[in-house]
Amino acid sequence: MIRLNCDYLEGCHPAILRKLTETNMEQTVGYGMDPYCAKAAEMIKETFSCPEASVHFLVGGTQANATVISAALRPYEGVICADTGHINVHETGAIEASGHKCLALPNTDGKITARQVADAVAAQDNDEHIVKPGMVYISLSTELGTLYTKAELEALHATCQQLGLLLYIDGARLGYALSAPACDLTPADIAQYSDAFTVGGTKVGALFGEAVVIRNAALNRDFRYMIKQHGGMLAKGRLLGLQFVALMEDDLYFTIARKAVEQALRIREALMNKGIPLFIDSPTNQQYPIFTKGQLATLSQQFDIALWEPIDADHDATRVCTSWATPDAYVDAFIAAVEKL
Repeated sequence: MIRLNCDYLEGCHPAILRKLTETNMEQTVGYGMDPYCAKAAEMIKETFSCPEASVHFLVGGTQANATVISAALRPYEGVICADTGHINVHETGAIEASGHKCLALPNTDGKITARQVADAVAAQDNDEHIVKPGMVYISLSTELGTLYTKAELEALHATCQQLGLLLYIDGARLGYALSAPACDLTPADIAQYSDAFTVGGTKVGALFGEAVVIRNAALNRDFRYMIKQHGGMLAKGRLLGLQFVALMEDDLYFTIARKAVEQALRIREALMNKGIPLFIDSPTNQQYPIFTKGQLATLSQQFDIALWEPIDADHDATRVCTSWATPDAYVDAFIAAVEKL
């Protein structure tokens, strides 16, 4: 069975395993205070051109999102997001469990706009009977594999600054987003137009781990306390730092992400050549073909792809996802199977 249903099925890039093995018997200070975490933080700040930022390493994406949002908001505040946003639909109410509401807005291709944010704040109108927006959350790439343009991100950031909101970018798939040919954002743009963002490792080559990058000094105040309280502080923190050192060296993070996007775009081209419709026009490593149930039954004999949502009685939208480790042979086999449908 060839699995193309998500991008975190494999272990980690061999460069990470080498570093973990080479340093296995070293003794280091715990809880992310070791030299490897310090080095990784400096490398991330250099890559994203934000020397003034603070960098923290957490084990997973849900922990990172819940910790950042909890640290940012007052008890009566909520976080604006797309209704498709990961925090709204795929984190088991982690944000609500921390006492904050997800203020979900209708998405367009997985995205929300600066105008929507402004309208949502205006509708609240400082009414103390209603949860007050305190932050905006976006994903890059989005849960539908789509991208914010530089102009869209600039507009969101400007609106947030004008309205006194923090802007947080969930970068669980940031490597795939920035490596897509259609993306007009640079790493420096991500830092410039946000108060905080994550550099996802779990989905982009690491065994586990997300780097939280905080540019807003007020948000960074006592942030380590928040990490500890939310169960995100790894005692053997150097395991996270080592992984990000490996990913940041020689542009490895973006090199392996770029290959994943190239593989996905090969699949996309084959689907379009075959006349298979797409649920969403995604330029990244997630593709969303609409198959008939018969086609899907045929493909399912050889491939595991994710059912996204039903379209009608005979058609289902699916997700075909490549990763940093998807080999050419898997893509070749899937393309061959599509051509035979």
